[in-house]
Amino acid sequence: MSGAQQRLGQVASHFSAGGKKGPSALTEKHPDDIVVTCALRTAITKGGKGGFKDTAAADLLAGAFKAVIERSGIDPSAVEDVAVGSVLPPGGGATEFRAAALVAGFPETTAVKALNRQCSSGLQAIVDIANAIKAGMIDVGIGAGVESMSSQYGPGAVTEFSELLENHEEAANCKVPMGVLSEQMAKARNITRAKQDAFAAASYQKALKAQKEGLFDEEIVPLEVKWTDPKTNEEKTITVKADDGIRPGITAESLGKIRPAFAKDGSIHAGNASQISDGAAAVLLMKRSTAERLGQKIIGKYITASVVGVKPLLMGIGPWKAIPVALEKAGITKDDVDIYEINEAFASQCVWCTEELGIPFEKVNPKGGAIAFGHPLGCTGSRQVSTLLTELKRTNKKIGVTSMCVGTGMGMAAVWVAE
Repeated sequence: MSGAQQRLGQVASHFSAGGKKGPSALTEKHPDDIVVTCALRTAITKGGKGGFKDTAAADLLAGAFKAVIERSGIDPSAVEDVAVGSVLPPGGGATEFRAAALVAGFPETTAVKALNRQCSSGLQAIVDIANAIKAGMIDVGIGAGVESMSSQYGPGAVTEFSELLENHEEAANCKVPMGVLSEQMAKARNITRAKQDAFAAASYQKALKAQKEGLFDEEIVPLEVKWTDPKTNEEKTITVKADDGIRPGITAESLGKIRPAFAKDGSIHAGNASQISDGAAAVLLMKRSTAERLGQKIIGKYITASVVGVKPLLMGIGPWKAIPVALEKAGITKDDVDIYEINEAFASQCVWCTEELGIPFEKVNPKGGAIAFGHPLGCTGSRQVSTLLTELKRTNKKIGVTSMCVGTGMGMAAVWVAE
């Protein structure tokens, strides 16, 4: 048996048998805890159509940064480093994101970096900051994510593969389009269209209910932006304060009438896959002792994270492999978790992962997910944290997990505790 197989076996055994530490250990408070004192996001809007269709990614990011400073009351000079996850910008967005930090009010002493781990970029940015704080490299930092799919999504998002890469089977699989991958996975794993459509309809219905009840209001910061009316070509100034991809009246029956997108006999279509969207999110982190010294209100804490690889053609199973590893590191079981935010890249993969892990569906995305309000690629990993911590607080629950599948065949997950 290989080392990797042994590791996976140990994880599976721990996942079913229970952790050594338990949830009580996670809720204990220590000076070195990595805590969250602010987590927020912009609204998420429809790519090419919505409120942010004419707004650059860096401008969305600047708005989120300004809101973090205002809402948390942090002295901008105390923030030593900012990591921003993003997938599509040429050059990684490093230049624009540094500029966005300066526009938002951070001084020249605040460093900024851009990073890209596909759909987990926003979470990876947060984890990078948490690890830098743990290591003593910095005391205060921000992990953020942003994407303008309106301006940067398209065929050019994947560059041409060289002959060297094309001639390696697994390497070549890395560039197979996500929709095609999910279609193949749905067939291979026997995930019926009826099951996918029922899950997607529930996502819309949960998100619509949450929006009507104002459950997103606390996590969303309104942004004033320029917007060109496609009908009149008139430029207007609008305030975007709500997700505009959430649609009323969606049912499994209505979704069942939509044509498959990737195969004539397929099950994947626009209604049961994540929406192309624009948005930004940011999370302010520091040690508990630092938060207390600075008078920062603690809303939650970061426990641990995992990142794993899977076959490129099975990228959708990433959460299934990543979540048990994160739980093992945290010393808890799946049953100790109150809420799971699992990105709905496609209903097919989210349904399969949830069922295979044995997680009750009522614990997954209680306010809906990316099918209902969108998946701005680099933003999602950081957006999930604001959604999770806000909902844990509202429902008086404690432990949550954020996770997502990752393009080219990976998965990532993180464990959080609300305070």
